[in-house]
Amino acid sequence: MPDDQLPASAPGTYVPYGQQPYYLPDELPPEAEIELEPEFQQTRQDTIYQLGQLNGISTETTVSPIVYTSLIRREAVESVLVEGADIEFEDMFRPEDIGRTSTVTRDIKEAINYERAIREGADRVAETGEITLELLKELHKHLLNGVRDEAEKLGEFRTRPVHIPPPEPHRSRFIPPGPNKVRPLMQNLERYIDRGGPYHDIVDLGIVHYQFETIHPFGDGNGRLGRVLITLQLIKQGYLSKPFLYPSAYFNEHKIEYVTKMRAVSEEGAWEPWLRFFLEGIRQQAADAVTRTERLRDVRREYEQRYGDEKTATDRLAMRLFQQPYVTTGDVEELLDVSRQTARNALLELEESGVLEETTGKQRYQEFRAVDIFEILTDSFEH
Repeated sequence: MPDDQLPASAPGTYVPYGQQPYYLPDELPPEAEIELEPEFQQTRQDTIYQLGQLNGISTETTVSPIVYTSLIRREAVESVLVEGADIEFEDMFRPEDIGRTSTVTRDIKEAINYERAIREGADRVAETGEITLELLKELHKHLLNGVRDEAEKLGEFRTRPVHIPPPEPHRSRFIPPGPNKVRPLMQNLERYIDRGGPYHDIVDLGIVHYQFETIHPFGDGNGRLGRVLITLQLIKQGYLSKPFLYPSAYFNEHKIEYVTKMRAVSEEGAWEPWLRFFLEGIRQQAADAVTRTERLRDVRREYEQRYGDEKTATDRLAMRLFQQPYVTTGDVEELLDVSRQTARNALLELEESGVLEETTGKQRYQEFRAVDIFEILTDSFEH
């Protein structure tokens, strides 16, 4: 698309570059005022409300560590699924996959990397209150460590042009800014994240996400890091105390709309539809996380009535499933500090009562998953 085809409302220009021009976004804040419809304000308020509900689950994550772990791992899995990975949510809990990371598939390794990156990033932002380029570079290293041998140097801005595939076959590919433009644009983005602009900080989430993905500062991993950045901003802004949100699930479900609406910002200045779409995703995923947490809390209370006195190894194991919902005989030996036979008996008793389910179909090296817990973790909810 030649430069003169972009309307004045577009927040950037096309710059001649090789066979196809690249898109150079304007620095933030957007020069033209973003017009937000009255309906958008309701979406914004609903999003803030759901984030408040989500942040209120902190107590439950302390009582049931699986809640916090599952929320982070759902985001990790959904984020790598967006990139085309072949992975199941349960893979992040299977002892052999998590415990021996040198032997896992690249897709699972990517999800493990994502979990570690978002945990570390959240801790750093909670401690310092800052999101810096150096932090983003460090997290980029974590995300791609050991899974992207063909990438440029990890943790460094790209030195070569890149392109983003079109959302639909009839569209042209999108060329982000030339390498020499990346650093000044990212420095501007860093300042905007720190100081904010004329819009509500919840609106800034969508503005910053668009700008980061449009700049595409690294040779690889921009999508994953951009989604990590959403959660880090929510922590910096005080909406979340920990990374409870998994926005990648929404973007994974609406891949074409996600890319199409961002391109409409670049080519038409269509900010309002993009921001409404973006905030609706945050709202939905916050509500989803709250629903899962409430259901897990209800199951935990049921288990407390049935097994809470912890008189037997079976009782104790049932309650430990809220810390570790995928176990082997060896895990149970360690968790309960009991003999192998006692561990085995507890597993079989809970399997017989329907609390556990054996997943391998083998007679040896068996693995068991907590049926009620995983049903909640993997269900799809409507909001």
